[in-house]
Formats: sequence, structure tokens, C-alpha cells
Amino acid sequence: MLCATSRLLAARTATALPAQPRGQGPGARCRRRELHFPGHPELPLGDFLAGRLARSSVSAGRRAILRRGRMPPAVGRGPAGSELRPRRGRCGPQLTRAVGPDVAPEPTARSPKRPARGSRRFEAAGRWAPLALVTLLSFATRFHRLDEPPHICWDETHFGKMGSYYINRTFFFDVHPPLGKMLIGLAGYLSGYDGTFLFQKPGDKYEHHNYMGMRGFCAFLGSLLVPFAYLTVLELSKSLPAALLTAALLTFDTGCLTLSQYILLDPILMFFIMAAMLSMVKYNSCADRPFSAPWWFWLSLTGINLAGALGVKFVGLFIILQVGWNTISDLWHLFGDLSLSVVTVGKHLTARILCLIVLPLTLYMATYAVHFMVLNKSGPGDGFFSSAFQARLSGNNLHNASIPEHLAYGSVITVKNLRMAIGYLHSHRHLYPEGVGARQQQVTTYLHKDYNNLWIIKKHNTNAADPLDPSFPVEFVRHGDIIRLEHKETSRNLHSHYHEAPLTRKHYQVTGYGINGTGDSNDFWRIEVVNRKFGNRIKVLRSRIRLIHLVTGCVLGSSGKVLPKWGWEQLEVTCTPYLKETLNSIWNVEDHINPKLPNISLDVLQPTFPEILLESHMVMIWGNNGLKPKDNEFTSKPWHWPVNYQRAHIESASCPGSLSVEGNWSSSPPEHVWLGCTGPWISRVSSAPQGLRFSGINDTDFRVYLLGNPVVWWLNLLSIALYLLLGSIMAVAVQRGARLPAEIEGLSQVLLQGGGQLLLGWMLHYFPFFLMGRILYFHHYFPAMLFSSMLTGILWDTLLRLCAWSLPSSSLARGIYAVGLLSLLLGTAYSFYLFHPLAYGMVGPLAQDPRSPMAGLRWLESWDF
Repeated sequence: MLCATSRLLAARTATALPAQPRGQGPGARCRRRELHFPGHPELPLGDFLAGRLARSSVSAGRRAILRRGRMPPAVGRGPAGSELRPRRGRCGPQLTRAVGPDVAPEPTARSPKRPARGSRRFEAAGRWAPLALVTLLSFATRFHRLDEPPHICWDETHFGKMGSYYINRTFFFDVHPPLGKMLIGLAGYLSGYDGTFLFQKPGDKYEHHNYMGMRGFCAFLGSLLVPFAYLTVLELSKSLPAALLTAALLTFDTGCLTLSQYILLDPILMFFIMAAMLSMVKYNSCADRPFSAPWWFWLSLTGINLAGALGVKFVGLFIILQVGWNTISDLWHLFGDLSLSVVTVGKHLTARILCLIVLPLTLYMATYAVHFMVLNKSGPGDGFFSSAFQARLSGNNLHNASIPEHLAYGSVITVKNLRMAIGYLHSHRHLYPEGVGARQQQVTTYLHKDYNNLWIIKKHNTNAADPLDPSFPVEFVRHGDIIRLEHKETSRNLHSHYHEAPLTRKHYQVTGYGINGTGDSNDFWRIEVVNRKFGNRIKVLRSRIRLIHLVTGCVLGSSGKVLPKWGWEQLEVTCTPYLKETLNSIWNVEDHINPKLPNISLDVLQPTFPEILLESHMVMIWGNNGLKPKDNEFTSKPWHWPVNYQRAHIESASCPGSLSVEGNWSSSPPEHVWLGCTGPWISRVSSAPQGLRFSGINDTDFRVYLLGNPVVWWLNLLSIALYLLLGSIMAVAVQRGARLPAEIEGLSQVLLQGGGQLLLGWMLHYFPFFLMGRILYFHHYFPAMLFSSMLTGILWDTLLRLCAWSLPSSSLARGIYAVGLLSLLLGTAYSFYLFHPLAYGMVGPLAQDPRSPMAGLRWLESWDF
């Protein structure tokens, strides 16, 4: 594999470079260099492979000269092929061509004859034809059988439903930023979808509903990944074969194909990631023309795509880190360029701040402004947000509402925890199970509007009089009063005692106790308003209150922990003996019903845009942190992903956020939203060590299975290992000052600089998942897979060139290079032919059955297709 290594080091580490003039220092390595085929030093390799016998002339004025003493440019600025920035006042009129320290400067080029118009057209067609072919093949594979299966597959039940919410302008909650779901909704709206399909569970038929617009939009963006990768590798390596190999790897990967054909966020996210990477590489290549129109265009486009990536998922932060590192490196080199004035360096810094910070932030916030403007109707996500946030939603009981301002005895109220996404104080007729404290009525918190959230506030020492009796005067609740809270639906009092809480040690259990409001002294609570004096009235929505248990001295709060199935997976309520003020133990009164009191308008409580933007991010972060794998559940591990090892089986199951459909509803039960579950069904992880199915289980079902093309994925994994080995060898040789031949020096720059950019991208999009405590899935690896495929294209092109260079015979060298390249291309295409039923769907015997055409393709036991 490394057939050229020995010759590379022998050529000569022994002849360490002598001290060179400044003009021939290490900066000479950074010059544009065309790679020549052995035996034809006058013929560039790209021209040779294209069958062109004449070398295109390049005017000497187009060649940039490296400033004396200049270090190599930042990674990604056109390694081994990009023209470096000309330095005024340093090079003068003399132009040199640095192809090696032993090559004399090229004489001033004669003014060549202007090429014929037909020749220019032929050259332009030669440049665009491969790109057109790659793009056409990508679109053909992604749009083939796009309408199958005509039912909901996997997470289409979530993101299709969210697209419907945008069309219907119904507010919902999700753990991801809104841009991807807005674009899905827009695609559906423009294609004639009316937003009426329920998207209840995988397998539901679309019937007459128009779903092709949303699938087609995702497939369109997924199709663009291939030409984007092609152009990126072509810009980094200046090698058409490397770009074509990269395009083939992504075109024939069944995993990328599968993700691109359904209503998912993944193709949208990967589109923005690849667009940002391409834009960054392009503006790096314009470094010799700073502040020109192309330079501004690509720099601004980079910022736009960064906003898009972050606006789809928070993992878009990884490409932001890569662009940030590239920008810092670029600015550092500019700062060390003494030929540039401080004003010029300041202009560079200002341009990057405007295009890579201000512009993305503005666009990112604009997506939220549109999100909040469109979703102005009350929906399933209301309960995740504060009372003030809900007051802005049309249809919410707080919107344009008028309620009594001050709390009074006899009022029917709801009590909401101030910590994000904890919800309302709630109870129901179910009891705590045996062995979990006292076997009394459960008290929890619940995120949704429900009659079981209603409580009646009463004095602690009387049951005789009805406070709502018109003959009795109104008596307001004041700071420091001793009260009872009676559950309206079950007539049991809010109660605590010294029994331990179900989940949180050293906290006390909170229950519902008593009959028809009659209980004991453990039902008494002192109501306190944070930072207020005794005797002050309590204001609805605005007063931050705490409930202190009179007997034990503990404070009512919610731990935020999810109860087991016996608690309907609602959140635990405890009485904590630790009296420190935290949001978990602070509440406010939201709903307030008392016909004896005058009402006030709640319009003054509506928050500003910065307030709702901050609150929405806090809720999303809390939601992501809450996506933990449950006990006895297998989840995908990051080390599984590069080797295509499937451990997590995704299937339709009851949504853990459904909690309970209980109580009396004014209309129909609400949609259940729990940590990203936006319907009564969610994809969950079972205990079976199987793979990720998009559709179908039985042999009569139309089955789609998410699995990367194993030939592509294992080749990528091998390439990363080889890159680290070969790159280390070349880096050591360069650092030790070995005199490298011109061809090897150019290849080393392609490998170290261009490959280094891609390796950094792979690492940034992969290794952070090892630090995450949330539940992970196989599809999280696909952005990293894009970078590993591009690295594979550059690496194998470099390896084949090294092998060809090491051979004495030019004909043999050409044969080795051509055979190697064709073997990779044809092997990738053939593996796609074998595994394409996984992406396009299959019906018939399962792979365990010897009659199945896929039986011989179960190369790993964990693949269950």
C-alpha cells in the first residue's frame, strides 16, 4: 500500500537541505504545482488522463509569488494547487515558479496566441461535464422510487406532523431549532399539502394526501450533497479523479440515500454543513484577491450556511467550530504578514466578524422571529413554556384573558412550576404502589392542560363555609397564610409526611389524602411570596410563591425526575427539607377562577422577543438533556457507527410522553409532547440487538433498512487509519527538511493540508458524541461520514499517484493508476447493486431465510434485514 514510502525517504533524507535564500525558503512549497505523470514531465496528469496532448499555457502574470520567509498558508487555502496571495513591494516584477529548490526560475512567458473559441468551449465543457454527470447520477438515485412506500416511515411521524403544525399555525415544542421543520412545512404548503394528515404512527397510509412535496424537498437537498462534496474535494486537491471517487462513494452509499428519501431533518442539516464547507474552501481559494466580489460572495455564503446548519440542529455547532478554527488560523497568518498594514488587517478582521458572526446570528434570530410569528395558535407545546409565553398564543386560555388579579379563598387555580418544562401540579386517582412510601393518591407534575391540574385553595381550619357563597365576604390570601389545597376532581388534600419520596433520597413523599376535603394536620401549608413581606396579597401569574409544609418544614417542589410506568411517566413531586430557593421549588398561580372577583387583562404580561427567544432555548436545552436512555434499553454507541455495527432497533411504540389520557376534556385529549415526542407514537429502543428499520417488520411488509454501504464505510475507516500513518510519515519528512521531488512535495501538501481539513471535520462531527449523555442513534454519524468519504477520495488518489511515481515504467505507472482507480469505482458501484434493496425497499423472505436474496449479505449478525 505504501509502495513509495521507502523511495520517498531515500530521496533524500540524507541530503538535508542547506541554508536557503529567503526567497527559496519553506514558502516555496506553497506554490501552485501541477502533478506530472512519470515519463512525461512536460504533461500534467489531468491533461494526460483527459487525453490532451498539448499543455495549456498559463500566463506568468497569473502566478502568485510567495513572500520571502512566508510560512505555508492556512489549511484549506488551496493546498498544492491554489495560487498564493501576491505581496506588494516584496516580489517586484520578477516572477518565479517554485517547483523545487533545484529547479531554475521559469523565464518570462511569451504572450501566447489567444486560444480559438472552439478550444475554449471544449475546455469549459471538459470542466463542467463531470460535475453535470455526478449531479445527474445523484438526483437519479435519490428520486428513484421516491413515492414508495406510500405510508409513514420512521421519524416522518414527527417531522411531517411538525410541517403540518406550521401549515396550521399551531404551536408545538421540539428539542431542535425550527428552520428544518419550517422548510418542510413550506415545501408541503407550496406543493399543495393542506396540513390535515394526522401523522399518528409509522405505517399509516398517506392515501390522498400530498406527501411528495415534502419528500421531494428532502431528496433535492440530499441530492446536492454529492456535487458539493465533488466540488470541495476538487478545490482542495485539484484532482478530478479524487473528486470523482468521492462523488461515487456518496452516490452509492445506501445510508445517505435512505436518509435523503424521507421527511427528515438529516438531509437538510447535511446540506447546510456541506454548503458551509464548500463555501469556506472557496473563499480560502480567493485569498489572493481579498475584498473582491467572489471573496465577499463566498465569505457571506459561508455565514449564511452556518446559520442554516445551526438553525436545523444544534450539532450545526460543529461546522461552526471548523470554520472558526480556519478563520482564526487565517487571521493569524495575516497578522504575521509584515507587508500588510494594521488597517488592512483590521479590515480583514471586520469582514470576518460581519460575515461569520453578525450575519449568521441575525439570520438565526430571524428564523425564530418567523417561527414565533407563524405559530401563533395554542397547541400541544404550550405547557413547556411559562405562563407569560402562553399568553401570546391565540386559543390559549391566557390569551387576551381577563382573570382576577389577587388570589382569594375559594378560588379554583392551577399551580405551575417556574422551572422550564416541569409543568403543572397534578394529581389523579391512581395510588402509589406497594413499597413506595404510603399507599396514597399520587401527586405529580404534568406538562399539559388537564382538569386534573385544578386545585381549590381553602383555609386550613375550616370546611363549613363555602367561600364562593355570595353571602360571604371575599377574603384574600396573603403572604404567610396557612392554607389547604384540595384537588378539585378527587377532593383529596395536598399532603406530605416523613415517608421517603419515590425517586429522590432524603426528600419526603407528597400525596393526596383525605375524604371530601377532610384530612389531618399534614395537609397544612404556609404560602410565602419570594422577597415579600407578611400580609401582602398574592398576585396571579406575577407572584413567585413557595409552599412550606407546616409539620415537617419541607418545601414543595419537583425533582424533574421521570416516574416509572406506575406514575404514567410524569414527573416526581417531593417535599425537600433543603430550604434553599431554587426554581424547582418556586411556583406561580396561572389559572384563577373566582366569580366574586373583578377581572384584569393579561396583555401587559406578554414577553418581548428577546425574552421568548431566551426561554425557548432554555426549554430546548432542558429537553435535549432529558433525552436519556431508560433502564434495560439498548441504544446506539458512537463506536458502533464507523464499523456499521447496528445495535439499536427502532420501532413503533407507545409514546413515553403520553403519560395518561385522564380526566374530563372539554374537547379531545391534547397531543402529547414529551422530549420531542409529538404524537401518540414515538420511535423507541427495544432490547433486541437489531438494526434501524425505517419501514416494515414481517416478510409481507415493504421493508426499508438504514444501513451504510459496508464497502464504502469500511473503506472510509481504513482510509482514516492509512491517512494517519501516511500523513505522519510525510509530516516527519517535511519537518526534517528532506529534499522531496516536486511531485511528492505537491502530494504531501494535498494530503497534509486538504486532508487535514477533512480529518478535522470528521473528528469535530464524531468525537463530541462520546461526551454526550443523551440517547444516541445511528443516523447521528452521517455528517461525519461525509467528511470521511471526502478524505477517502483524496487519500486513495494520493496513494495511487505515489505508487505510480515509484514505478520506473511510465506505461506500468499509468496502468497501475487506472486499474486502481477503476477498481475502487467499480467495487463501490457493485456493492451498491448488492445492497440497494435496503434503501429502495424489499418484500419477501427475511435475510435469515436461505431463500432471501439478501441471505448471503448478512456480513454482521447485528444486521437484521
